[in-house]
Amino acid sequence: MPTITKLYGMQEASQHNTREDCWVVVDGKVYDVTTYLDEHPGGDDVLLSATGRDATEEFEDAGHSKSARELMQEYCIGELDTTPTIPELEIFKKDEHSGFNSKLMNMTMQYWAFPVAIIGISVIAAVLHARKK
Repeated sequence: MPTITKLYGMQEASQHNTREDCWVVVDGKVYDVTTYLDEHPGGDDVLLSATGRDATEEFEDAGHSKSARELMQEYCIGELDTTPTIPELEIFKKDEHSGFNSKLMNMTMQYWAFPVAIIGISVIAAVLHARKK
């Protein structure tokens, strides 16, 4: 039995689903059965319909012999990667403002800018007026 080192995801295995490139997943192992399609006693349709998903149940239900199971090892190209995949998450920085917070900050700046400008002008006018006296 060959040493299996290559891991394949189900998505990758399911992309090999044509007569010219056919992979089947059975019992956690990935098999490239492209060259075996014409020799399969059940016909190539059975193997082609088993691509893109785990076909272990169908394989077991068919009652394959010990010699058929041994023959499978010749076509084994790797194992199914069962590591759970986590979809990419959007990461937000704490200093980023949401839409509401951003609008609130803009309104606050608008409403404070005018009074601060008035006070600033008033202070300058008072200082200039005091210097004249």
